[in-house]
Amino acid sequence: MLEGEVQQTKLSLMYDELLQKNSIGVISYRKPGEYFHGAMLYDFDELILIIGEGQQPARFIQHLLIDGLRCQVLYATLACLKGWIIAGEQANVIDYLLEGHIVWERDDRVRLLREEIVEFNDPLREQKRFHEFSRFLVNYVHGKKAMREGRTIDAYQSVLKALDHWASIELIERGIYPKVHLWLQVQPLDRTVYKLYNELTLSTETLEQRIELVLLACEFSVMSKMKECSSPLFRILGSRREPWSIDELINHPELKNLQLDLTVVLRKLVYRSLIKESATGNFRYHGHSRELRYSLI
Repeated sequence: MLEGEVQQTKLSLMYDELLQKNSIGVISYRKPGEYFHGAMLYDFDELILIIGEGQQPARFIQHLLIDGLRCQVLYATLACLKGWIIAGEQANVIDYLLEGHIVWERDDRVRLLREEIVEFNDPLREQKRFHEFSRFLVNYVHGKKAMREGRTIDAYQSVLKALDHWASIELIERGIYPKVHLWLQVQPLDRTVYKLYNELTLSTETLEQRIELVLLACEFSVMSKMKECSSPLFRILGSRREPWSIDELINHPELKNLQLDLTVVLRKLVYRSLIKESATGNFRYHGHSRELRYSLI
């Protein structure tokens, strides 16, 4: 019997009933004697990831007993996985995708997706960096606003999130994909952001002083990284002579799946005179209004 036939027979015995018509791959993740991040969270013997094509359903979960093993079965489309890879959502699932055993695949798309994450080249790397920068910027802005309004705890939460995204950017710029254990990845590589994390969480200064210190560092980092991290946006803005509306940019094929808060990014770029805004007439919904559009300077 050929190797592929042996693989298919094994799949038929163990996983065939879990497949759907649109399934293109199955990944099994199992570490004998170990729980998934502790019994309080995932006390399963095996995680089975069923990857499909198309859009619906995006994902759903089953808990099953298979041959005496407690299994969590996660169904996700390829498009859904790609969205998680960019947005950093479902980080545990991305680890399973990278570390699990490909039990079966219809073609090479599952293997190629894994290789894309491992190699972490452009455009994935550039898209991931832009996503993380937009979240870094948004949380920095929220933290600064909360401090002005005297909402210290809200500011602390926002600044802590901002540091997470800053740390992810530092990894990305080194060609490393940020995983679920983010700060273990960052600790040996970047003293600046790791020191700021310790200052915020462990320092004996007052909470307000700690937040203000980190906000100041975040502001400097935002300014220094803004243009380079926003390179996909600059490339799109320069791809035609006519300025772009916010709706056109949000729905651009290179941006629409990145889960960006593009409004905050655009306004900050305009404020820093890195891009230009212009007002155009004949806005179709309001006869006396003009639409703001954006272009390169």
